[in-house]
Amino acid sequence: MSDFIHASQEDRVYLTRSIIGLLESWGIGLSDQIAILALPSEITARNMRRYQTDTPFPDHPDVLERIEHLIGIADALRTTFPRNPQMGPLWMHRRNKHFRRRTPVNLMVEDGLDGVIAVRTHLDCSFAWASSGSTAG
Repeated sequence: MSDFIHASQEDRVYLTRSIIGLLESWGIGLSDQIAILALPSEITARNMRRYQTDTPFPDHPDVLERIEHLIGIADALRTTFPRNPQMGPLWMHRRNKHFRRRTPVNLMVEDGLDGVIAVRTHLDCSFAWASSGSTAG
């Protein structure tokens, strides 16, 4: 995600808008978007609109790491449900036994980065394998 820091202002704004659009397509409200992205405490639901127009997300490592995982989650949902793009948003709001009967959205909001990583790990077996430290043998 260091590419984000070195990208042009226009590219950074485009990525920001894309992530906001992704979260909105999953039916995630503004206050939960703030929590999932770990945006600074001064950002409120009221002033999130700036990210929908011409302001890129902050260059903070926590925010950038979460963006990377959200992109991975979106890709994994597309792979998991290739014939029905509406299943991704439904899955994000469906209770899951692997998350102690919480929805993936609740897990990401309540558990922060660990929750975001847990959702990605559950959906993306190659990410789970790579992050486990496994090597081909």
